[in-house]
Amino acid sequence: MKIESIEAIVLALPYTHEGPLTGFGGHDWPVLQSCLVRVATEDGLVGWGECFGYTVLPASIAVLDNLVAPLAIGRDATDIAGLMEELKRKLHIFGRGGPTQYALSGLDIALWDLAGKRAGLPVAELLGGRQKTAIPAYTSLLKLGEPAIVARGCEKALEQGFRELKLHETTVEAVAAARAALGDDVELMVDVNCPWRFDEALDMAHRFEPYRLKWLEEPIWPPEDVEGLRRLKAAAPVDLAAGENIPNVWAFQPYIDASVLNYVQPSVTKVGGITEMMKVIARAEFVGVRVAPHSPYFGPGLLATLQVAATTPLVSSIECFGVRLGDTVFGPVGLPGADGRIEVPTTPGLGADPDPDAIARLRIN
Repeated sequence: MKIESIEAIVLALPYTHEGPLTGFGGHDWPVLQSCLVRVATEDGLVGWGECFGYTVLPASIAVLDNLVAPLAIGRDATDIAGLMEELKRKLHIFGRGGPTQYALSGLDIALWDLAGKRAGLPVAELLGGRQKTAIPAYTSLLKLGEPAIVARGCEKALEQGFRELKLHETTVEAVAAARAALGDDVELMVDVNCPWRFDEALDMAHRFEPYRLKWLEEPIWPPEDVEGLRRLKAAAPVDLAAGENIPNVWAFQPYIDASVLNYVQPSVTKVGGITEMMKVIARAEFVGVRVAPHSPYFGPGLLATLQVAATTPLVSSIECFGVRLGDTVFGPVGLPGADGRIEVPTTPGLGADPDPDAIARLRIN
């Protein structure tokens, strides 16, 4: 069945959280931008993907519109592996990561949604079978800064039913406040977003030790310093996690083969979609490394991660954004329940389509 059209749809999602306005990549976020990728085939079927971008989203959309779509329109939507391999080969001179890979990820996710709909099955069944009906979620808080605000955010998360929580803080005071608010029975993770050289990272890992972290995420700068991570893993009193910025399965290989991480964290909207993410998981399984997907999304990126996670015991929990949305596009699908778990959708494809009325309200392109 041939691809008839590919369209990027950018949404601006209103949100609040416990702290002041903040964001990543050097910019504060007054709204959360989400880029849906709508792929229609000649029989009228529509699949939905998600293209990563944050503040680099215009570049991801430019790649999708000007490079990916012209090559993919008119091609067989059912030949996912063949089409994605061809596109990666043709576009590799523009980068094996970044906006090129983000655009390919959005297309790949949409093609899997189409495949599930055409087969009348959830994507997990196409990937080998669903092993889980629900997956525990951990809330991933934005950077809050002040210890008192961190504590308040943790208390709100407990009220929502979460038993795992991740911070984006770099100070001992903030981590100490979180542990005091959470008590001893809640798992606590800290993502520091690549701030430290080896010596600094080792010092901070020891300073965080009293607060019993499940993992310390992206502690090393530059993130490509595999040897630094190897040394840190050997010396630090905490498990290490990384991977949201590793752009494809070949780039993951040295991290996995050298056993420098306890948890690998592929991001389905950044790594090449479901096709590439399954390759990362297969390699992790081969050497016994656990998988903790990066998935702070509200649409197809999260739904795709759920479908993948349902197929493997390597994934024990799912990341969800620790914010309160002022509007939703996919309704309750993919949101944690009162017990802090997310149900894995069982309807064909990814499990839900966006609400057209919500798209009309929130669309900004």
